[in-house]
Amino acid sequence: MATTTKQDYYELLGVPRKAAQKEIRQAYRRLARKYHPDLNPGDKASEEKFKQVQEAYDVLSDAKKRQAYDQFGFDAEHRGPMPPPDAGGDVQFDFGGFDFGGSGGTNFRDLFSQFFRGGGGAAAMEAEPGSDLEYQIEISFWEAMRGAVKTLTIAHLEACGECKGSGAVGSPKTCDACGGTGQVAQTQGRMRFNLACTRCGGTGRLRTACPTCRGEGRVRRTETIDVRIPAGVQTGSRVRVAGHGNAGTHGTPPGDLYIITEVQPHPYFDRRGDDLYTVVPITVSEAALGAKIEVPTLDGRSLLRVPPGTNSGQKLRLREKGVPSVRRHGQRGDLYVELQVVVPKPVDERVRNLLKELAKLEPEDPRRDLFARAS
Repeated sequence: MATTTKQDYYELLGVPRKAAQKEIRQAYRRLARKYHPDLNPGDKASEEKFKQVQEAYDVLSDAKKRQAYDQFGFDAEHRGPMPPPDAGGDVQFDFGGFDFGGSGGTNFRDLFSQFFRGGGGAAAMEAEPGSDLEYQIEISFWEAMRGAVKTLTIAHLEACGECKGSGAVGSPKTCDACGGTGQVAQTQGRMRFNLACTRCGGTGRLRTACPTCRGEGRVRRTETIDVRIPAGVQTGSRVRVAGHGNAGTHGTPPGDLYIITEVQPHPYFDRRGDDLYTVVPITVSEAALGAKIEVPTLDGRSLLRVPPGTNSGQKLRLREKGVPSVRRHGQRGDLYVELQVVVPKPVDERVRNLLKELAKLEPEDPRRDLFARAS
């Protein structure tokens, strides 16, 4: 087995070897965000760590690659593709002249285990569509409300330019092991087997592996793209960028890139779905007599009518002054304004006298039924 100085992929992501895909994906997101070049400009160590994390995730997120890595480690990339259980293909038996009753007969257990334990023939590498990628970004509250265009640097697998994604260069040649038939004959005792040729995978043709991508048809590249973030996204929203995931093998379509947004909170507005909530202070006279006041919204100032006799904590709604809806195109949520009555501080003699006069004019006791309800 080839020696390597690479760090184990599981250790690199900080997950156990039996980790589920969800755990692997979460670890990748955390580390990719930590070491991404956009967040560490000019830091070559972080950039290299980001590439290592991306490489580890590419392998462990792919079931076939992970299986090969678990079995062979980093040496898996130097081995031929593992044959499926039925890779023996068309197996023909010739029992002519076989001595079933001879004392020196063949051990069938050894015979069949030799040809059917997975070493009887290599299958040709199957084309696989490209896998999707996920990339998490942080955006401001106003970018989420109004939409934005973000410039991102993404590391992914692209089709190899040297071999055009085929994994091979030059013209195919006739396999010298099977003479172009795709099958070779093997014998065991007096039995003869026609098996798929292990050198050409049963195709009868040989091609030279591309030295640039080592036959995979893909190479790792870093790409800078502009991504449009639509208005109304929230933390956890997934923005799809078609065709910017990992390239497929042998010319198959690439996967997609999914941008997962994390929105920074706002000191004044509280978002709940497509609705916004806020608290606005009003005076005692405005609460008692009613008033028209200005309140801040996403679109600037708006007039809000406060009805007479408003209590502190009462909520009023401004229709369609909330968040632009991603799911309901062209529609918006509402803005709920909670009114908070601010009691004046009796620092002035005149204010104190007015409050005393108000207390005399107030006929009702607001706590009259309090103890009755509590008992």
